[in-house]
Amino acid sequence: MSTLSDLVHAQGRLTDNDVEWLHRLSGDGQLLADLASADIVLWIGTTDGSFVAVAHTRPSGAATLFYRDIVGERVRPQWRTQVHGAFDSGEIVDSSSPDWFEETPTRVRAVPIVRERGKDGNRPPVIGVVTRHTNLGEARAPSRQQITFDECADDLFRMIASGEFPDLTAPTSPRRGAPRASDGLIRIDVDGISTFASPNALSAFNRMGFDDELEGQSLAEVTTGILPSSRQIDESLPVVVTGRAPWRTDIEARGVTVSLRAIPLKDHGTRIGAIILCRDVSELRHQEQELITKDATIREIHHRVKNNLQTVASLLRIQARRTHSDEARDALTQAMRRVDAIAVVHDTLAQG
Repeated sequence: MSTLSDLVHAQGRLTDNDVEWLHRLSGDGQLLADLASADIVLWIGTTDGSFVAVAHTRPSGAATLFYRDIVGERVRPQWRTQVHGAFDSGEIVDSSSPDWFEETPTRVRAVPIVRERGKDGNRPPVIGVVTRHTNLGEARAPSRQQITFDECADDLFRMIASGEFPDLTAPTSPRRGAPRASDGLIRIDVDGISTFASPNALSAFNRMGFDDELEGQSLAEVTTGILPSSRQIDESLPVVVTGRAPWRTDIEARGVTVSLRAIPLKDHGTRIGAIILCRDVSELRHQEQELITKDATIREIHHRVKNNLQTVASLLRIQARRTHSDEARDALTQAMRRVDAIAVVHDTLAQG
């Protein structure tokens, strides 16, 4: 299967910066799919005026529409109006009525992908389209959590259309252990006050010693209250818990480690709040610490063995220089070379 870069470069219409932007957006595809409870597909224009799918993400907490991957396929006729409309107008386009896909009622939303905000009132160039495919066959009365997730998804889609998401200043940390929407989500307003906290998010803070409700509380004050005074605080923590920058950090209290990721929400450049994703990564960090300890032990053993072999080889070399017998000198030289060979093999295995 072709990668996103291969599919984009095959069309020859986008720059390397555009490709990097699409990669960043695709990296947050799972977040969008989980918040929207829908399939998320990225489309780029082709040389013949159509569109081809370059990325596809399925929701983890809802039924998918596409049981087969559609990456590499052309846009289907039933979605063409929305995709072309969003690409040409630079505006979000919703389907006017439920659509049918393989006997399943669906609703499609097409969002233009903009790489930068427009300047001097000019409309910024559109580099692609992201579509949200909602399965209406699984529709049921939405919970407060689902309503909040939908609102967060709508905010992110508007930011995609205005070139404010994803943020290239955000760190590209390893995906292993990265918090997801299902792990825990807190929504805060522009003043840092929690307006919603999912049950998993509340449980994570409860395990760290917070025994009250998060909603209505300042997340910065809550975090400060549960952190031990003796522990050194990460400099990025205030930025994350206030949602002022797209950053990540870990907090640890009572033997529990929670990873936090802040996603500022903006409306045409004005910050309106933030999404804070949180995940209990205590076991993961414990395993990482064990690996670091074992790695340091192995390196120390390798260093000592290597030094001992070099010492033995040096003693044999000194003895060979002092001996007056050619036969003994030759035997000592061969022994020295054997020790050197063992040292090379040991170093090669240790590096591997």
